[in-house]
Amino acid sequence: MKKVLVFVFLALIAVSAVMAQMLPPGIPREKTLILPFLFAPLPAPGNWNLWAGWRAQNCGLHQFVTEPLWTINPNPEEGGIINALAAEPPIYNEDFTKLTIKLRKGIYWSDGVEFTADDVVFTIKTVKDTSGLDYHGPMQDVKDVYALDKYTVVVELKRPNSRFHAYFVERWGALRPMPKHIFEKVEDVVSFDFNPPVSLGPYVLKDYDPAGYWVLWEKRKDWQRTVTGQLFGEPVPEYVLFINYGTPEKNTMAMLRHELDVLQGSAEQLITLLRMSKTTRSYRKTWPYIDPRDISTRGPGFNHMVYPYNIKDVRWALALSIDIVKLAISTYDGMVAMTPGLPLVVNKNFYEWYFKRLEPWLEELTLDLGNGETFKPWDPKAPWRLLEWAKKMYKVDIDPNSEEEVRLTLGYGWWKYAPDAAEKLLKKHGFYRDENGKWHLPNGDLWKITILRGPDPTDMANIIIEGIAEQWKEFGIEVVFNVSSAASTLAGEGRFEVVNTAHGGFAGEPWGFHPDLYRCFNAFRSEFVKPIGELTLGSALRWSDPRMDKIIEELEKTDWNDYEKVIELGVEGLKLEIEEMVAIPVFNCPITIVFDEYYWTNFPSPENDYARCDNFTTWPQLKYLLHMVKPAK
Repeated sequence: MKKVLVFVFLALIAVSAVMAQMLPPGIPREKTLILPFLFAPLPAPGNWNLWAGWRAQNCGLHQFVTEPLWTINPNPEEGGIINALAAEPPIYNEDFTKLTIKLRKGIYWSDGVEFTADDVVFTIKTVKDTSGLDYHGPMQDVKDVYALDKYTVVVELKRPNSRFHAYFVERWGALRPMPKHIFEKVEDVVSFDFNPPVSLGPYVLKDYDPAGYWVLWEKRKDWQRTVTGQLFGEPVPEYVLFINYGTPEKNTMAMLRHELDVLQGSAEQLITLLRMSKTTRSYRKTWPYIDPRDISTRGPGFNHMVYPYNIKDVRWALALSIDIVKLAISTYDGMVAMTPGLPLVVNKNFYEWYFKRLEPWLEELTLDLGNGETFKPWDPKAPWRLLEWAKKMYKVDIDPNSEEEVRLTLGYGWWKYAPDAAEKLLKKHGFYRDENGKWHLPNGDLWKITILRGPDPTDMANIIIEGIAEQWKEFGIEVVFNVSSAASTLAGEGRFEVVNTAHGGFAGEPWGFHPDLYRCFNAFRSEFVKPIGELTLGSALRWSDPRMDKIIEELEKTDWNDYEKVIELGVEGLKLEIEEMVAIPVFNCPITIVFDEYYWTNFPSPENDYARCDNFTTWPQLKYLLHMVKPAK
């Protein structure tokens, strides 16, 4: 509560420092959906060539300019994969060495040129032949690519790969087709700025801030000739503005002035906005308010090439010294969904596919504490303890007798808070406490954990790791932070002990609405591990295991659509990652989103559950949802 009051005070005193957002002349507010630009500023304002590296593409670039061959379905009730530019699912030959792609007809670039197989063939060849373009490495597996006809592409591979098409499946990032008629005229495709961009999506660039803090998009007059138009109909807003007003306080005040229709921020921002405005709401009407179904996890990751984090018992000890309920309350006011597995995200699909299969195994999982003593660490009741706390603080409408409702809202469960067991695991390896309760390494040195993290204090990974660090300190371990804007590079090179794993930091993130975990497990392929100082080809954690290599190989031989076999191998991989405590995932990424319904309504809710809420902030599937929003007046 104190945090919220402090935040409200800071927000109020920030009013005088906030400049009112002004739309360009002729752009009516009531026809403009204003969304947060979370990764502002643009790294190179005016350069829209996202095939050549990071362009902060959640500014509308990957929502509106590009279109994938396939994409995950943003509708959590339906799930699965949508055929976007592709007219049907990928077609492989028997040994997975040839991929045939049938394309959707009647799709046009915004400059009037038809999208055809030539665009796909050109893209694959150009990316394969050009170092410096994203997906250059994976495209080296292409032996040949050609068009059978105007709407059919054939890709011949150098080796069997049942997952090659996944490079073209949009989750948050994919290899999307380039406009051949534009890029074939360019001498250097890496340095080309693609300005103005030609769109395959339903909007075109209208204007942008030269400083990189806002980008304005206008609906195409020929929106019918897009995938969105063919599959979902006309997007409702005439314009979409992505903008970042600066500090959290300024963005909060912008929403209070109805100059921001969607906000993604901290728990304090969410509580502040719900209390201070009559037109704001989140996903749920009551606590925990948020939509918990982000398809990634957060928590500390270890460098497995650095002592003592290469010892499984040490990693388990650090997990058992965390009180998960206390962590949930201190970081996100309890508005989280707990998970014990790296890609074991919390949603209905993964609950059915994976958690139910893992639950009996989790209950029997046993640790060797030494001296003949064992310990079962699984705590299935942690979500209910969090629920009991919340009922004392907020209005709550979660039925405690519905196991599915509790687990899908607050998580599957977690590890017992067991500092005594953690102590025994450490002493088993020669660690000891001094007279002040501080832990020492077996050689006598004071144990000090250095945690690598980025500088943004509002980053979910940073908020969570701060809370964990406090608990490790309470357990008697010294903790310091290495705060660096180059954290991603340092992690990739293995220059860390413990890292606040953010997007993909553990490994590849799951599709979420398809059970295949290959992209998660493949990051741990043994051949990808590089020495410290060299950029890794896989996970920054540098963990590998021959048993995981075998699972990866089996998945490569398994048809993407063979759900039972895919899930069977996924369960094997999850058990291995959990038992080895490769990292300590604690929560689904807690996305705290607020909607202001002053200008626009019909945003997602449990009663109208057509999309995850974060699709309205950074995700590329936004274009498939804009037919659902409605003007408030």
